[in-house]
Amino acid sequence: MSGYTMLRNGGLGNGGQPWMLRWSSRIRLSWLSFTLFIILVFFPLIAHYYLTTIDDANNAGKPIFGPRTVNELCEVKHVQDLCRIRESVSEELLQLEAKRQELNSEIAKLNLKIEACKKSIENAKQDLLQLKNVISQTEHSYKELMAQNQPKLSLPIRLLPDKDDVNVPLPKSKRNCRLHNCFDYSRCPLTSGFPVFVYNGDQYPFGSLIDPLIKQALEASVRTNVYVTENANIACIYVVLLGEMQEPLMPKPTELEQQLHSLPYWRTDGHNHLIINLSRKSETQNYLYNVSTGRAMIAQSTFYDSQYRPGFDVVVSPLVHAMSEPNFLEIPAQVPVKRKYLFSFQGEKIESLRSSLQEARSFEEEMEGNAPADYDDRIITTLKAVQDSKLDFVMVEFTCKNQPKASLPTEWALCGEREDRIELLKQSTFALIITPGDSQLIISAGSAMRLFEALEVGAIPVILGEQIQLPYHDMIRWNEAVFIIPKPRITEVHFLLRSISDNDLLAMRRQGRFLWETYFSSSDTVFNTILATIRTRIQIPAAPIREEPAVEIPHRSGKAAGTDPNMADNGDLDLGPVETEPPYSSPKYLRNFTLTATDIYRNWNSAPGPFHLFPHTPFDPVLPSEAKFLGSGTGFRPIGGGAGGSGKEFQAALGGNVPREQFTVVMLTYEREEVLMNSLERLNGLPYLNKVVVVWNSPKLPSEDLLWPDIGVPIVVVRTEKNSLNNRFLPWDEIETEAVLSIDDDAHLRHDEIMFGFR
Repeated sequence: MSGYTMLRNGGLGNGGQPWMLRWSSRIRLSWLSFTLFIILVFFPLIAHYYLTTIDDANNAGKPIFGPRTVNELCEVKHVQDLCRIRESVSEELLQLEAKRQELNSEIAKLNLKIEACKKSIENAKQDLLQLKNVISQTEHSYKELMAQNQPKLSLPIRLLPDKDDVNVPLPKSKRNCRLHNCFDYSRCPLTSGFPVFVYNGDQYPFGSLIDPLIKQALEASVRTNVYVTENANIACIYVVLLGEMQEPLMPKPTELEQQLHSLPYWRTDGHNHLIINLSRKSETQNYLYNVSTGRAMIAQSTFYDSQYRPGFDVVVSPLVHAMSEPNFLEIPAQVPVKRKYLFSFQGEKIESLRSSLQEARSFEEEMEGNAPADYDDRIITTLKAVQDSKLDFVMVEFTCKNQPKASLPTEWALCGEREDRIELLKQSTFALIITPGDSQLIISAGSAMRLFEALEVGAIPVILGEQIQLPYHDMIRWNEAVFIIPKPRITEVHFLLRSISDNDLLAMRRQGRFLWETYFSSSDTVFNTILATIRTRIQIPAAPIREEPAVEIPHRSGKAAGTDPNMADNGDLDLGPVETEPPYSSPKYLRNFTLTATDIYRNWNSAPGPFHLFPHTPFDPVLPSEAKFLGSGTGFRPIGGGAGGSGKEFQAALGGNVPREQFTVVMLTYEREEVLMNSLERLNGLPYLNKVVVVWNSPKLPSEDLLWPDIGVPIVVVRTEKNSLNNRFLPWDEIETEAVLSIDDDAHLRHDEIMFGFR
């Protein structure tokens, strides 16, 4: 009661307030401790129970916070990405570790190889040093052998003393001058290249009197000639250009002789000088007849027997086309073989032999024995009888309708103008040329003019008189293009001409056309032929012609070339080993001495056929032995002659100067791309093929998207300046082999056929 009272009174008693405070504090601490105990013990148990018993809303019957495996934990959405990253990183680490181990293994292997290479390098250095020593010893031995076996070369023996001003007497007779006693070989060694010095006519009195057309034509030819030099000190030949002179101003023989002897390099007797006296007309006079030319050679169209020195002087053709090229379009075709007239002749004889001998006693004094009989009257009678017989159409006229051309005594003068004579010759199978009645006149400008016009239009010349010396007679086989019949056989001429077969007529006409084009047609050919005659006589090899620069057309290649079974089916025939080395060029081809010394008379008088031989090697274009074929078709130049075989073996059997050889295919084409590609593919796998040079004749370039075949060797496409079938024969600088196969783009040749021609 007292306690209750005390509480009601708020502890208002003596000592009651502190006790109450202490009791309330104990109660609060106990309650706080109890609360904390409940929170720390029971709440985790309750939470654990709750988490392990509450089900997932999406997965009924599956506890969320119960015990779970690793895979079950990864099924949680926000943990799956981390798991995948962990797996990827683990795999990459495993791969990197494997690569690291592999690299360590490779490094170890490479270290072993490096050590082996170091050892091999040291061995190679030792071998290289030994090879260098062997090469040095071999070179030294080679030089010693060359020094022992190489012939000693020096200048030829001088004809004259060293001093040029010494007056060396001439031969007793001017007719006795020959190369061995009137030519100084010491100025023309084999390795000189045949330098020719040409005097400038404007600097000398006789030069102003020369026919301007002849003068200009020769000067133009001189500028383009490969042998002409401006250094007179090294010259082999000194050329003096003459020609038809104006009659009123023509110097006297003594004056012309003084002018010639005053030339700066005449050296008292004119040795190694060549006087070229060309005529443009048939009436040119022989004004060098009474001129002392010393040891100088003469080249002209008119010679007397007392004046001509065989093997020393040169008989040349007249210069008809002086400043213009002949019009080849107006030249008649080679066929038909037979023409309207069997033979034709137009001319008028101004003076007989007897009257000529009576007026010019100098000729009679130089003649031995009696004067030859004058056959002209018998010739006229016989030819008129043939014309009257009507067996064949012939045209003979012995009197000119108009004034005949001026001519030498006993010479048959030309009638009419050149155009009229050409029209008659175009209708004539044969052209008669009657030589002068004076046998001392071995060649005249009129006879040379008749020969020129007959060859130009394809009338086969028939020369009556065997004493005549035709132009370049010691260099050309005239019997292949001309009939030379003695005058006493005039009664048999009709029978002889009718007995000639068509094949022989066509061959002679073709050869005559070749001779005319090569040696007589223009001023260049005339001048080059004169120099080539002198050069061949003194046995100096010809200079090679300049190579033609090949302007290559860019093209793409890479298309694999197939093999045509029809082209590659060679049976058991061994075409040769497949070349394992890259294409190689032939050794540089140098003209040898035998070509100049032994092949002087060799003429090629037939036109090329579908498969012919032709030389690719550059050469002098005016020698008969060095002529080029011009035409179409396929051609192969051989590298020698002899037994066949394969590769190196057959080349050795040929006896050539190289141990092995390849060839170049030159293929002409014109805007036939598909045909060209097929032809190129056929060359795939062809043995000994060096390269293919495609001569693109069209002004239109190949298609840009055209893909050229890959045949294992280079294909060079060359652009030409003009469309010409003769472009296949140009000496392209891309050709590096001596052997050349010229072929059209549509030619189908098997590999065995090509190899047969090559061998």
